[in-house]
Amino acid sequence: MENPNVVILGLGYIGLPTSILIANNNTKVLGVDINKKVVDTVNQGKMHIFEPDLDVILQKVVSKGFLKASTEPQKASIYLIVVPTPFKNKNEPDTSFVEAATKKIIPILKKGDLYIIESTCPIGTTEKMAELIYSHRGDLKGNLHIAYCPERVLPGNVMYELVNNDRVIGGIDEESTNAAVDFYVRFVKGELFKTNSRTAEMCKLVENSSRDVQIAFANELSIICDKANINVWELIHLANKHPRVNILQPGCGVGGHCIAVDPYFIVSDFPMESQIIGKAREINNYKSFWCAEKIKNTKLEFQLKNGVKPKIALLGLAFKPNIDDLRESPAKYIVQKIMQDGHNEEYFIVEPNIKEHNIFKLTDYREAIKKADIIVFLVAHKEFLSIDIPKEKVVLDFCGAIKKTNFKIYEG
Repeated sequence: MENPNVVILGLGYIGLPTSILIANNNTKVLGVDINKKVVDTVNQGKMHIFEPDLDVILQKVVSKGFLKASTEPQKASIYLIVVPTPFKNKNEPDTSFVEAATKKIIPILKKGDLYIIESTCPIGTTEKMAELIYSHRGDLKGNLHIAYCPERVLPGNVMYELVNNDRVIGGIDEESTNAAVDFYVRFVKGELFKTNSRTAEMCKLVENSSRDVQIAFANELSIICDKANINVWELIHLANKHPRVNILQPGCGVGGHCIAVDPYFIVSDFPMESQIIGKAREINNYKSFWCAEKIKNTKLEFQLKNGVKPKIALLGLAFKPNIDDLRESPAKYIVQKIMQDGHNEEYFIVEPNIKEHNIFKLTDYREAIKKADIIVFLVAHKEFLSIDIPKEKVVLDFCGAIKKTNFKIYEG
């Protein structure tokens, strides 16, 4: 592509939709990814991730020449870093991808350019990347706009939320903040809130840590209610009738690339101070283990009672309802755990949002429910919400997928 206006490094779940959004505003975008297969797929106008209706817009912007993908960056005036930040030893965040992407563009940066990090990062990363740039390009010190602007989108509704959600934008100085705001205001309809880079970095981490803590309360409550022989779904429904109470729904853990990950960015830097945040992570991780143990015990009870090994349906692999994203999925962990500890029982694994899996053989949910003795709801996909389950089936509902009471339910 000749003379792109914006270069976006990283074409994953956030980078690609962001590239499409900006390109759809008649702006030339060069998307950069180290994966040649991803680059070729995008240049063919095809999606390598699932996101409703985004494929049509991708085809349009590619065919009109507003979006092109490459393994190497080119000179532009605006650069967005949207690469993963995984973990290394003991849940320590790894910013090497951010650093590598930054190093790729250091030689082509020029005075007046805008450099923005959108990747989730530990506090102080933006300042560190500024120091990295200046260590190689002293001529840019005081002449480059550097800012941090975290995404806050929901998979399955990314395009709408990229446009309509409010954004927090923090520069390393006031000029950088204003330059970033001037850029985002072109395609974001939500309100843009100005701050500094450290506060913006912390804001992203705090948002998801807060949700993790709230979910941990619900998950802990579900374990208590199971032991106390109380229907947790009814309990939460009644408790939420209080005008100032809003308890979330429990599940089989917490997954995804944000809530299950971001709290560790705080815990790793502030281990002594982040007591509640750290404990919430432990509770939500434990809930997945607890669910697996519950399934194993139910399996043994069935075998002792009936003298035969049960057939078991495990419904859901994604980390949340109605998407195909399996990243950090507690449901996937539970299925793996159950399969590893299995003793030649017959399993029917269901995930209606993907066609195939490289490890699990997938079964249609109707066939699975028909053939299984034990039905386990791990994810409340829409396909599961109106299922009519025969009374003789044993049901484990860890996600509130069913609300019936005419058969025995072991709820988590």
